[in-house]
Amino acid sequence: MARKTKTTINIPMKEAEITYQPITETLEKNYMPYVMSVIISRALPEIDGFKPSHRKLLYTMYSMGLLTGARTKSANVVGQTMRLNPHGDAAIYETMVRLTRANESLLHPFIDSKGSFGKQYSRDMAYAASRYTEVKLDAFCAELFSGIEKDAVDFVPNYDNTMQEPTLLPTTFPNILVSPNLGIAVGMACSICSFNLSEICDGTIALLKNPKVTVDRMLEIVKAPDFSGGGTLLYDREQMKKIYTTGVGSLRLRGRYTFDAQRNCIDVFQIPYSSCTESILKKVGDLVKAGKMKDIVDYRDATDLGGLRLTFDLRRGADPDAVMDKLFYLTELENTFDCNFNILVNGSPRQMGIVEILTEWISFRLGCMRREMTFDLGKKKDKLHLLLGLATILLDIDKAIAIIRSTAKESEVVVNLMKGFDLSKVQAEYIAEIKLRHLNREYITHRIEEVESLQKEIAELEEILADELKMKGVLIEQLKEIKRKHGKPRKTQIMDAGEIHVLDKAAFIENYNVRLVVTAQGYFKKITSQSLRGNDLQKLKEGDFILSEEDTDNLGEIIVFTNKAQMYRAKVADFEPVKASAMGDFLPAKLKMDAGEIPLLCKVVSDLNPDHQVLVVFENGKGVRIPMSLYETKSNRRKITGVYSTKSPAVAVIYLDKPRDVVIRSSQERAILISSELVPQVATRTAGGNTLFTVKPPKIRVIGAELPTEALYENAEGYRKRKVPATGNPMTKRDVETFKERVLDTE
Repeated sequence: MARKTKTTINIPMKEAEITYQPITETLEKNYMPYVMSVIISRALPEIDGFKPSHRKLLYTMYSMGLLTGARTKSANVVGQTMRLNPHGDAAIYETMVRLTRANESLLHPFIDSKGSFGKQYSRDMAYAASRYTEVKLDAFCAELFSGIEKDAVDFVPNYDNTMQEPTLLPTTFPNILVSPNLGIAVGMACSICSFNLSEICDGTIALLKNPKVTVDRMLEIVKAPDFSGGGTLLYDREQMKKIYTTGVGSLRLRGRYTFDAQRNCIDVFQIPYSSCTESILKKVGDLVKAGKMKDIVDYRDATDLGGLRLTFDLRRGADPDAVMDKLFYLTELENTFDCNFNILVNGSPRQMGIVEILTEWISFRLGCMRREMTFDLGKKKDKLHLLLGLATILLDIDKAIAIIRSTAKESEVVVNLMKGFDLSKVQAEYIAEIKLRHLNREYITHRIEEVESLQKEIAELEEILADELKMKGVLIEQLKEIKRKHGKPRKTQIMDAGEIHVLDKAAFIENYNVRLVVTAQGYFKKITSQSLRGNDLQKLKEGDFILSEEDTDNLGEIIVFTNKAQMYRAKVADFEPVKASAMGDFLPAKLKMDAGEIPLLCKVVSDLNPDHQVLVVFENGKGVRIPMSLYETKSNRRKITGVYSTKSPAVAVIYLDKPRDVVIRSSQERAILISSELVPQVATRTAGGNTLFTVKPPKIRVIGAELPTEALYENAEGYRKRKVPATGNPMTKRDVETFKERVLDTE
């Protein structure tokens, strides 16, 4: 068989084909345009409260006459919207769904809908296809388009330059704070909660009257966010003030419920805006299966045409409020809404508080009103100009008729009228177009009666345009009218966070008796009393031995001192129960210890009792007694460093709740038995201590220390010493054999 050979062909590349470009230049030319497009044209809302996708959809529906006409198929609207928004029908329809009344995402929906549009509070409740549903603009949308035909906002060409679209909508109310908005751009995001329309109108009016309104005053007017899903807002004034000032912060929301005593069940009828029914029910199911919610015997989604309803059937005698407290703690029935008021103003993203946002909206709205009034003023002036020309011919109608009759050519009629009555071309054109039947004194007199009212209206408009305070007065009246027509009571209930009963985590932990076993190599076992019956033989790794055993319950807390002069705290409930035949949890991994770190002491403590101490025995024969008060911290820290001196390796840490006898052993097979009272108590954790056992390290060193028991020592009293430092007594043969395999290398 012939051997295959691999041939490599080197194709020379011209040096001119390789282009070197700095990474900064690549980012600037290739990446930054995309970033700016996402920020400006997709993810963040403008001061009118809309993203481009919302604005294009609503303007298309307005152009289709759906503000006053009958509903049309959603598919028709989606198709028409693609003339402005060429990003696919699915994206457009999803945008439409959220704006509908049926979806319940908005306090004031913009689209009057018919058909299935899903629900904001449900992840799995799907909306119907666009060919089955029908939509039109809600009457409320009249407030979005007021003045759009009067040059209130700029228009730009669409993507293929075949039609015009508005850059903003001239909203007559601060929609930016009334409609919720979420968006993720590149390097930034926005999360704007909704506020009550009536309160926002009042807040805007207060700011119009006094531009120096404080945040505290605004908090009294605009009390708190208001969500379409209702619920209860746990009010924290300091946190709310932070949100109103900076635009960043977090809100806590709870669901609302009723208890039906006859059916012995809880009905949840409102949930937090950021939660969904499926995740709540799944979590409740997991808790019930795990035995952590024994008072709930059944649960279901009972949502119907009447609205949202989650039902929890209770065990006889269960306290519904206690059950709900647990559900608030363990499920999304209590959730947070993170606020980030990041808004585009004149094309630039800005993070703003409530007062600053309303100030920018007022500036925007006054600009729209100024353009509307300027448009109206121009129209009225044009009409007045025509009527003044008509009034001129009233002085001599016969002359006007004679000029028209005597003119030979049609093209000369306007010119001759201009000369005969000293009219402008526009006035002459208007008069020339009047029907013959209207060339009578009654018609002309009736028309020119409008001159006086027009002149008055023009004077009023010019006066308003020239006076900023009067402009603000007009805006105030508009906001009052909007509040009267569209204002609704709050949906979200406000409750002082201080009144909320916060449950301790221990309330959700099942309590039972356990035995804690810790080995010298760092393995930890939590064994239930039931599991210990008839089988208490502990499985250990080769070369390992039991460091300590202690009986407690599942609500206990442990402290762990290690050979690296660090202390860890942990809850017994954090560990899963195991059998004696299992190896157990590896403490260094569970507590995230440093490399080479192993426990020297594991003790159950209800609290750090300042009257208790730890006795640390070092390899150089020294020892120190440290009061537990030196380990107290302001916060419940899980790790404390520098808990004892590191000048010499520690060989043992013993917890003392009262004076105890302690046996200390050396590598020379000698031992001493001393009272812990002989060890001086120190005032600092890092004290090196006093010599207890006279040794000559490194040749002769201390290798261990423990509380004496009959199982460990044949006759511990034989090693008794009344004073320290002391030289050790030879250990008995039996004691030497006992400890032969129990030497822990702590280096």
